[in-house]
Amino acid sequence: MYILIVLVAGSAIYSLLSIFAALRFLATRRPAPSAMEPISILKPLAGLDPGLESNLRTCFEQDYPAFEILFAVRHEDDPSVDVVERLRREYPHIRTRLLITGEPPYANAKVFSLDRMMAAASNDLLVMSDSDIRTGRNLLRTVALEFEDPRLGIATCPYRAVSGPSFWSRIEAIGMNTDFLAGILVARSLEGMHFAVGPTIAARRSALSSIGGFNRLKDYLAEDFVMGKFAAEAGLGVILSAGVVEHHIGSADFADNAAHRLRWTRSTRRSRPWGYAGQLFTMPLPLAIALLAADLSNWPLALAALAVRFIAAYVVSARVLHVNLNWLLLPVEDIAVFCFWIAGFFGNTIIWRGRRYKLHSDGRFELIVHPQPALLIRTGRP
Repeated sequence: MYILIVLVAGSAIYSLLSIFAALRFLATRRPAPSAMEPISILKPLAGLDPGLESNLRTCFEQDYPAFEILFAVRHEDDPSVDVVERLRREYPHIRTRLLITGEPPYANAKVFSLDRMMAAASNDLLVMSDSDIRTGRNLLRTVALEFEDPRLGIATCPYRAVSGPSFWSRIEAIGMNTDFLAGILVARSLEGMHFAVGPTIAARRSALSSIGGFNRLKDYLAEDFVMGKFAAEAGLGVILSAGVVEHHIGSADFADNAAHRLRWTRSTRRSRPWGYAGQLFTMPLPLAIALLAADLSNWPLALAALAVRFIAAYVVSARVLHVNLNWLLLPVEDIAVFCFWIAGFFGNTIIWRGRRYKLHSDGRFELIVHPQPALLIRTGRP
């Protein structure tokens, strides 16, 4: 029981740290940019994400004088091509390019698309953004301001998750808008940013080149994490950007949601094994339940830990991300996160866009190719 007391107390301390870290992030001063450096937006595409046209439209409507947008698809018949062409006709004054990359020669198709787009981009400052992201009109202005610091190499954008109508999508969005960002804010406050987190990252081409380019990232599933890690190890500045974006996560059923969460937990366990184990301190509700099950007399500590946890969830979601939470679903998400955290300790395969991959202990991954059945050829007369 003493171990449970320590764990619950530790979870309460972590919640207090996340409140402090969120307020510290909000207190960061952000003057107006003095220059408008040209920027290249890189958008890897694959199929029709829900709301894709609205997502991409926010790139075209940036309030910024000098930028271009590059899109990349594997094949000309990808359904996202029609969306891109429609937007190009609607915004003819925006400089755009569409690249047909073909099949990637390695497992991480996103990295292959980014590599091809970076080679074709005109500018040194790049904003890499997933297809399910919507941005405010001032994102590029925010990025330009932050990269006036010549020491800066990578900036990772926090995001607010926007769910679809399904139950599993709604509770996952709650977790993203509370615990996920809280973990990033606490890490930033305690040790600085030594990693990056997709789905929107700004970087200098020169910074990427100095860490070995996308060729060094191509075998990692969490290429965003190691991009920031390698940049920090090289002495480049890595920050959490002030530019908050929207991550539209669609409306997955349980099977799809579970596959996504397992992909995330298994990848995180390999990218940051000790950090992954320490995530237990970010789960006060299941710890408090276990403590009460062991001895009901510990209810004051359990109640205090839960109270601080709910305050932390409010500060992160409402103050930083400007999101209204469904408080009745927050405990459900807390239990779901704990279950998937346990599941993340087991298994070494993931499913990503319908394909199965094997994860290695260092965070690299590879496509599992199933052998095709041999073709039986009959000769002679029947």
